[in-house]
Amino acid sequence: MRAALLSLFLLAAGAAAQPQYPAGFGPNPVLPEPKKQLIPTVNVAPTAPFQGTDKPVAASGFTVTAYARELDHPRWVYVLPNGDVLVAETNAPPKPEDAKGIKGAIMKHQMKKAGAVTRSANRITLLRDMGPDGVAKTRETFLQGLNSPFGMVLVDKEFYVADTDALVRFPYQEGQTSITAPGTKVIDLPGGPLNHHWTKSLTASPDGRFLYVTVGSNSNVAENGIEKEEGRAAIWEVERASGKSRLFATGLRNANGMGWEPTTKTLWTVVNERDELGNDLVPDYLTSVKDGAFYGWPYSWYGQHVDERVKPQRPDMVSKAVMPDYAIGSHTASLGLAFYDGKLFPQSYQGGAFIGQHGSWNRKPFSGYKVIFVPFADGKPSGPPIDFLAGFLTRDGKAQGRPVGVAVDKQGALLVADDVGNTVWRVTPVQR
Repeated sequence: MRAALLSLFLLAAGAAAQPQYPAGFGPNPVLPEPKKQLIPTVNVAPTAPFQGTDKPVAASGFTVTAYARELDHPRWVYVLPNGDVLVAETNAPPKPEDAKGIKGAIMKHQMKKAGAVTRSANRITLLRDMGPDGVAKTRETFLQGLNSPFGMVLVDKEFYVADTDALVRFPYQEGQTSITAPGTKVIDLPGGPLNHHWTKSLTASPDGRFLYVTVGSNSNVAENGIEKEEGRAAIWEVERASGKSRLFATGLRNANGMGWEPTTKTLWTVVNERDELGNDLVPDYLTSVKDGAFYGWPYSWYGQHVDERVKPQRPDMVSKAVMPDYAIGSHTASLGLAFYDGKLFPQSYQGGAFIGQHGSWNRKPFSGYKVIFVPFADGKPSGPPIDFLAGFLTRDGKAQGRPVGVAVDKQGALLVADDVGNTVWRVTPVQR
């Protein structure tokens, strides 16, 4: 009898110790049945940018300052080895075919409401040093004349930029505040007059031999025809020495931020999943990226859940679909990803992932509009997410800011690009 009671106690204790994940998050999210929507949900947060000294709210024990304000739609941040911070001030290129038809016109109107339809500055700005007020001392135009630039990476003395239609290389010398030398095209990237998901993220392998570029799909679920998806919904691998390229992983509807998990040196990415299946489908996700793997788009979602809207059906492809590692909420528009490898934050943050969630436009209630932190252990997510930087959305549903790219600076602080607040925020622990 005592043994049976002890067993029941241990089972209850084990169950109680299981981490509790919010709905739509975690390694095994509970997924509802899809709801087909003839008229998609549209719920855009109108912009009302932070004014004066207003700012987002950091997690307990942390504080946030404006490292640089009055930027022009800052989307992505990258930190050079000498500590200089590069900011891609950018927006979507002209894509006339993407706005055709009633649905396209509605989308354009709603994106304008969300502050996403502004002319692209097409430049990269350099920020250097920090004054006693926490503001960057130096601001220089590092590169200009680009074509909707997004991802950036430095390997040796070669600086690479992922424009919306090409991967471009520039010579770089440590410490220079601007590049005036012409760039050299490495490869073309899928672009064109449709170019539905235009952002191209970029990273390099730890040994510098290869570059990896994300290319989003040209549609929600291939409704424009599968032929328009050639080379899209994928991560490309490019060999630096030869310029040879290949598809590294496919079926990723709109992969964005990438990073190398510090323990295993495995590539991870965040992916925006499909729309018009309901408020709680399909979760965006954080996943390791396996060479040659297929992640389902457009034929299935979150592993092998068949999307019946796609014609023709491809059960052979569905059977190959890999289930993602970790759900990060439906319609959160998760874009930024940075693994924490600094020394400034507490030990509990070591090796974990910061994710910039740009925020929903098609969900009631809103989702995203914050930076979350996912703890890692032994190379894998190890617990529920933490709201790390919030307060971008007002109580009456206005967007004061929308976080996108995230990066760890040389001192170990977290940098966050906010393309509605037009600011790069810097988050540090509160000084005791």
